[in-house]
Amino acid sequence: MALLKRYGIYTAIAAFFVYILYSLSFPYQAPEGGAPRPHDQNGESAPKEPQRPQHPQAPPKLQSYDWAKIPIKNPVSSMIPLPTGSPVPLPKIQFDFKPEEGTAKNIRETRRREVRKAFERCWKAYHERAWMQDELQPISGGAKNAFGGWAATLIDALDTLWIMDMKTEFRTAVDAVAKIDFGTTTLERVNVFETNIRHLGGLLAAYELSGENVLLQKAKEVGEMLYHAFDTPNRMPITRWNFHGAGSGKTQVADEVVLVAEIGSLTMEFSRLSQITNDPKWYDAISRITEVFDQQQSKTKLPGMWPIVINAKKPDFTEDTGFTLAAMADSLYEYFPKTYALLGGLNPIYKKLYEESMKTAIKHTLYRPMTPENADILMSGFVRGEESQATLYPEMQHLVCFTGGMFALGGRIFENEEHVKIGRKLTDGCVWAYKALPYGIMPEISHLHACPNMTSCEWDEQIWKDDVARRADLGNEKDPMQNIASQRLPKGYTAIDDRRYILRPEAIESVFILYRITGEQQWQAAAWDMFTAIQQSTQTDIANAALIDISVTDSSPPKMDSMESFWMAETLKYFYLIFSDPDVISLDDYVFNTEAHPLRIPK
Repeated sequence: MALLKRYGIYTAIAAFFVYILYSLSFPYQAPEGGAPRPHDQNGESAPKEPQRPQHPQAPPKLQSYDWAKIPIKNPVSSMIPLPTGSPVPLPKIQFDFKPEEGTAKNIRETRRREVRKAFERCWKAYHERAWMQDELQPISGGAKNAFGGWAATLIDALDTLWIMDMKTEFRTAVDAVAKIDFGTTTLERVNVFETNIRHLGGLLAAYELSGENVLLQKAKEVGEMLYHAFDTPNRMPITRWNFHGAGSGKTQVADEVVLVAEIGSLTMEFSRLSQITNDPKWYDAISRITEVFDQQQSKTKLPGMWPIVINAKKPDFTEDTGFTLAAMADSLYEYFPKTYALLGGLNPIYKKLYEESMKTAIKHTLYRPMTPENADILMSGFVRGEESQATLYPEMQHLVCFTGGMFALGGRIFENEEHVKIGRKLTDGCVWAYKALPYGIMPEISHLHACPNMTSCEWDEQIWKDDVARRADLGNEKDPMQNIASQRLPKGYTAIDDRRYILRPEAIESVFILYRITGEQQWQAAAWDMFTAIQQSTQTDIANAALIDISVTDSSPPKMDSMESFWMAETLKYFYLIFSDPDVISLDDYVFNTEAHPLRIPK
């Protein structure tokens, strides 16, 4: 009931499905040194360095579809063409960096090498233990396939290999990519969004950096596959897509319950594929979705933004009442300024979508949290919009930490200095959240106390205690400090709803962007603190593992047997880039998709 009360029926349904998917992706694993691991025999402890496991036995071969040859049942009568003309020059985005003093350069390069070592260790473990599988299991040394069985970690890390100058490993990986069959999968349903950002985005970026033609060929194969998810009567895509049903010619209809991020975060990759191949069909596909966002932007319960859950079958993007910049909506907003840049500024609709949505987001979703340091920081929460009312819930998600970079980048692209300032405060908020926890790592989801305004806020211990008690339904507790201790709440946190850290990149992503935009070394210092904290708590005998609980105080954080592909594709890449020369993947030359794959801005 609490979920329904807060989120509404459609959002609650979506949130429930996301919870189930998280549970399947991140099953609880006993912490190292605790109960026997799943592969232990007869309750005996597994050896510290287990023998290299055999790769999972290949399943029976399924039918493979040549997606380029499968007929489209609902063809487009008139394609929306790519915008033409000379690209509009963008304002300078990166800071004008000066030559470094010797000591500063030595420190930076030492730290860059440490990040590279962390990546090399994980890549070696993946290559030896989970090669061609989607993910390495960093505790057991096994492998799992949650993303189609199309070597998600391998493809996701291709451009990181190139950027880190691991060219021998890159060429080995390219040879392996050439053997992947995107015409078959053991999955019943394919997540179109995840396949787009990890596989298509990864292949396109690696092709742009290296010029390896086989990567473009494989990107086209993924693009042809994903294009068939749009084969519905209204050309709206099916985001959790029946792969084999479509391959065998079954009729498809868009879903009535769709997460807005999943349908709205295809624009960058599809646009770039059309640009490179000179085939407008992918740009046409995403432009039809963009038109709906444009037409309905002012008609939602929180005009300017779109709810978390939308109806793609109608299509109606207005009915639900839950709004956020965080999970289930995030990259929809992130892609507006980035797609504008990627299209050379030739489609102004993306500027309009960004500016109008951020006007609403600033007014309703941003808040200043009350902290013991009276820190001048911002967070972005969840909003219930209904009956002309907008109610803010001061939630803080690790995932929403991308907003600092989004505002700062959008502020530079559209010459709005106020957005750069907002981006700075949002990024400062996430740096604060890391430092506030005992192991220097922020949790997945938590709550804070929202100040009455964003300009001034003095710490009040009693208000904090009352908020903790109210949130935990402890109003009659005689000793609120005892409950704060039992919930392991640092001062400022009113609740920690999800104590995991799953190797997420969003905080370092914004720290990296703020460094490249401002040139201020405080961001490099913050990045190094984050990196050392994450390394210290997440390293296993094999690689790095997600954490179950980052708020424990009497032992090291317990781990789970999961290392998502974004650890090497995003998190370590952003750490590496912040300690690289600023001209390595300059923000004046590239925009990153939401999986940190750089795509070149046309000049």
